[in-house]
Amino acid sequence: MKIQLSEHFTYKKLIKFTIPTIIMMIFTSIYGVVDGIFVSNCVGSDAFASVNLIMPILMIFGTVGFMFGTGGSALVSKTIGEGKPEKAREYFSMLIYLLVMIGLIFTVIGIVLIKPASVLLGADEAMLENCMIYGKIILIFLVTFILQNAFQSFLIVAEKPTFGLVISVITGVINMGLDWLFMYVLKMGVAGAALATGISQLIGGIVPLVFFMRNNGSPLRLTKAKFDPKAIWQACTNGLSEMLTNLSMSLVNMLYNMQLMKYAGSDGVVAYGIIMYVGFIFVGTYLGFSIGTAPIVGYHYGAENTEELKNLLKKSLKLIAIVALIMTGLAELLARLLASIFVSYSPELLEMTTRAIRLFAISYLISGFNIFASAFFTALNNGIISAVISFSRTLLFQVIAIFVLPAILGLDGIWLAIVFAEIFALGVSALCLSFNRKKYHYM
Repeated sequence: MKIQLSEHFTYKKLIKFTIPTIIMMIFTSIYGVVDGIFVSNCVGSDAFASVNLIMPILMIFGTVGFMFGTGGSALVSKTIGEGKPEKAREYFSMLIYLLVMIGLIFTVIGIVLIKPASVLLGADEAMLENCMIYGKIILIFLVTFILQNAFQSFLIVAEKPTFGLVISVITGVINMGLDWLFMYVLKMGVAGAALATGISQLIGGIVPLVFFMRNNGSPLRLTKAKFDPKAIWQACTNGLSEMLTNLSMSLVNMLYNMQLMKYAGSDGVVAYGIIMYVGFIFVGTYLGFSIGTAPIVGYHYGAENTEELKNLLKKSLKLIAIVALIMTGLAELLARLLASIFVSYSPELLEMTTRAIRLFAISYLISGFNIFASAFFTALNNGIISAVISFSRTLLFQVIAIFVLPAILGLDGIWLAIVFAEIFALGVSALCLSFNRKKYHYM
């Protein structure tokens, strides 16, 4: 039986409603990991370092999809909760049309800037060619990548989280199959990795687009829409934290790579790339839960149901605490196994990566609370507070730690920078929740 946004959520219903999105985020992370495994083992560590060097630039262009997806879904779900379904469909349609136009503009800009950006990030002659090849191919599929990011949130508002999961599984299987074909069988190198990813993004963006173009039995479908600057501004401010998170992660990744080149050379960049791939799987659980609960919070905020807001916050924090212990324990136990999947061919690199994963994994105890707090305020249509939390955890405290801790702890300081950032950001999250409890009545 389908669970609707308007229902009272028990633990069972909350888990059942969010589990498709959690699995979707984890599965998306897994096929990203498979990309890395094929590049590392079929093309080599230099190519793997090249892909990880240019990836932050590519992710910056994709952040607009996250911003309009999370911010727009908060606006749309709130509008549905207010009893205005037609207006909600107009907002949704306008945002999707706008994303297509933005994606086309960003594609042109990205192709022009990809070479100077690679050089600026420190790509040498050997790495530059791979950065250029991978980057240009991915940029060709940028519009569908942006749409795929946005539809992750809108499918939940449409009460179709399972459909989103099915799309994610299909695109993931296609990506992994094409990785094997293009890199292992056809020996296409990083071009094969980029093409496999791009084709999967094409499917992930087009299938939901076709779904929303038809009468689909959900609250959302694409209709005629007027340009509404106020609604666009509200969607942007709502989703500011998610965009800031992704922008900050890309910028911080560049700083990590620069520091690692200084302290450990290209091997450090490889180890960090592996941490990111592995981390996506663990953090994906928190992201999936937060994205899954956001439309529920947005709906009940629009309906002024403060008792359900209290219920959602209380249950969510308890579930995150349990999952945090499990995630951290698994990461510590599986660190060597996870590292060996990528770099079993190099004992020295294997040891470095194993230690890096174990130190970095301490952050999983805390990060779930910060991720949820940011998403919670986005759902309440308060993008400013959400952005403050995101800014503190993904940029401010990490930048400080990246430069301060290595001077004290050496290479270990780089791996522990995220732990430092999450601890201080947790204080920011707690203060934001406390100071705004009377305004929103969620406590």
